[in-house]
Amino acid sequence: MNSPAPALRLHANDDVLIARQQLVGGTQIDGVAVRGLIPAGHKLAVRAVAAGAPVRRYNQVIGFASRDIAAGEHVHTHNLNVGVQHGNFARDYAFCSDVRPIDGRKHAFFNGIVRPDGRVATRNYIGVLSSVNCSATVARGIADHFARHVRPQALEPFPNVDGVVALTHGSGCGMDTQGLGMQVLQRTLAGYATHANFFAVIVVGLGCESNQISAWLESAGLAAGSHLQVFNIQDAGGTRHSIARGIEAVEGLLPWANDVARVPCSAEHITVGLQCGGSDGYSGISANPALGAAVDRLVAHGGAAILSETPEIYGAEHLLTRRAIQREVGEKLIERVRWWESYTAANQGEMDNNPSPGNKAGGLTTILEKSLGAVAKGGTTNLVAVYEYAQAVKARGFVYMDTPGYDPVSATGQVAGGANLICFTTGRGSAYGCAPAPSLKLSTNTALWLKQTEDIDINCGEIIDGQRSVDEMGQLIFEQILATASGRQTKSEAHGYGQSEFVPWQLGAVM
Repeated sequence: MNSPAPALRLHANDDVLIARQQLVGGTQIDGVAVRGLIPAGHKLAVRAVAAGAPVRRYNQVIGFASRDIAAGEHVHTHNLNVGVQHGNFARDYAFCSDVRPIDGRKHAFFNGIVRPDGRVATRNYIGVLSSVNCSATVARGIADHFARHVRPQALEPFPNVDGVVALTHGSGCGMDTQGLGMQVLQRTLAGYATHANFFAVIVVGLGCESNQISAWLESAGLAAGSHLQVFNIQDAGGTRHSIARGIEAVEGLLPWANDVARVPCSAEHITVGLQCGGSDGYSGISANPALGAAVDRLVAHGGAAILSETPEIYGAEHLLTRRAIQREVGEKLIERVRWWESYTAANQGEMDNNPSPGNKAGGLTTILEKSLGAVAKGGTTNLVAVYEYAQAVKARGFVYMDTPGYDPVSATGQVAGGANLICFTTGRGSAYGCAPAPSLKLSTNTALWLKQTEDIDINCGEIIDGQRSVDEMGQLIFEQILATASGRQTKSEAHGYGQSEFVPWQLGAVM
């Protein structure tokens, strides 16, 4: 990685190199003459590959040649795909074969907010949740009254309160009250209503919706009180009266919410949700493995990290099952993969309908290639548990949560599960933030960092540039995680991201 060579060789057995810069036809690399232009981040064949033969990157199969590929040729969508061979492409799950002994526990600290019940927060918000889309306008009206960009003086007397945020969604009615979609929505709302980063939550309903607040509270084992206040628009007398009622409730909570102090807390209380979006050919080389190195450090200090996005680990799941501490853990992951195969087939789709156009422009060709890079975010430690969407993450260590690949939906499930910080890698420049959990953005390449510095917190392109190793960058990310958990504002927070990015997973028929 410290070589100034124009292309990167990731493994001795690979059939491709990764261009560090745009390669011009005739350039000699590793004894191979480049054929035509090859964009930065894209793949160069180092040997001839016959049609139908597998192509390897990371010493793993990323697809099959759709036609003969000559040495020196650009390898991409025109000559590489998953193909019909994928049906016979068996992965050896080798359950538990790579489980490692647990090293001695390390101790690091951050300045967190300890709640009366012992939970530890990285932020201190008041939340306004909608039970249904019909109450979204009222929820936003309540939060907007305290928005710093609307009324900057509203929260000036309360410097320990990070904000009042409305988290609304497009669901909650026209759905089976006993179906999977309702179960997932209610589980998600419960996760947010009890999240440590909320001092208190106000839930606003309409009154006649399928997602009745009373039924939701009962199913989640929750009870209304001073820190979980609920009301319906129809009972409150309409929109104007409901907004006024919500504002009054928040004003009563603010002095209490402000009465907190940050104190030293063990890093074991940090739970990081791992995300990647707008990926490119460098994602699996720089930002993702560097984030994985940070995850290894967090786990060593007793913390937890959540890998997700099942459609984007598809084809690389065998690398996770090998790290499962028990066969049952690995089998649960494969069961979720099989569910996704059935789910997409029922909706006349394919798991292979990925990467996105932006991913492909950045050099990623197949879902297998994208997944192998995405899995690197999870580091190298043991996989200790697998959770369904928005389930409470109670285990410490590296865990998996089944979510869609769409970043806002995936991160919403992670935060509902207890993530109090998000780390989000990007090669194309995804714009994302999260409330109530702060989100650190990591660029995979320096060109993106220079173009979008106001949005990116850490430049992992220094790895590609040969200025830092993956391990050095992992240490830097870990230090940034501790600083962010201690209250340092991220760039997405400065921009006001977080409310619109609350997107619960919608499942089932809309009726």
